Amino acid sequence: MFAQQVAAAQPLLIGLLLLWSSYGKLTNPAEAQKTALPKLLGENKATPAYRAVGVLEAVLALALLSPPAWTAEALAATALGLGFTGYLIYAKIVVPEASCGCTGTSAKPVGARAIGRALLLTATAAAALTTSQGWWSAGPATLLLLAEAAAFVALSPELDRYWLLPLRRLRIRLSHPLAGTASDAVPLAATERRLLLSPAYRAVTGLLRSDVRDYWDEEDWRFVSYTARYDGRAATAVFAVPHGDSTPETVRVAVVDETSGQTLYRPALLSLVG
Repeated sequence: MFAQQVAAAQPLLIGLLLLWSSYGKLTNPAEAQKTALPKLLGENKATPAYRAVGVLEAVLALALLSPPAWTAEALAATALGLGFTGYLIYAKIVVPEASCGCTGTSAKPVGARAIGRALLLTATAAAALTTSQGWWSAGPATLLLLAEAAAFVALSPELDRYWLLPLRRLRIRLSHPLAGTASDAVPLAATERRLLLSPAYRAVTGLLRSDVRDYWDEEDWRFVSYTARYDGRAATAVFAVPHGDSTPETVRVAVVDETSGQTLYRPALLSLVG
């Protein structure tokens, strides 16, 4: 009985996630050009396709959140999750420098976290196939969605600035600042030298307002952030430096709004890299 209630609760979480995802795509359709869609469909078709996916997500989300409950809705969500997973794997293999574009706000390349999020979405949608009840009848089982939502947050690079970066800064304040530096990891100083020599750094140097504010490693990339200012708006410049390629030309950068996370500026010359 309880398992049925848990399964019935899944469309609520899926619907909210799809609404969030569709909002990013519909409000920032130009982000499509930073994804693998231009390579897959062509530059002219990338933005319309990106917007169409956003509309599809919104329609499916509203169907999942509204009565009555139909198995077809969960089946469509499962198919969508499988499609997302396949697309992200394609992007990582064929266009490794492309951003996910999942919510229209992240400038990071597709990584294991984004693929894991798509797989988790597929799994929750598949679980919803096992019941014909609506989420409004799930009762206390809806509380378990909090744990699932936390997992989705942990797998969403777009949300790192709200929880992961503050945790990293707290860890630095509470620990010795030089602890753990004796390792085989690439020194920050080496990364900075590559940044200073890169076209990406020269393209945004006039916007920077600080030294390195934060940095972290994720799979094959090191990300370095600086405080920036763009058209009078508080912003963050995020550089992506590949570990496996030491040429300065492979460094990428995006300037994002400090509050909304919207990409404000991404030098066009970087699209020629790779």
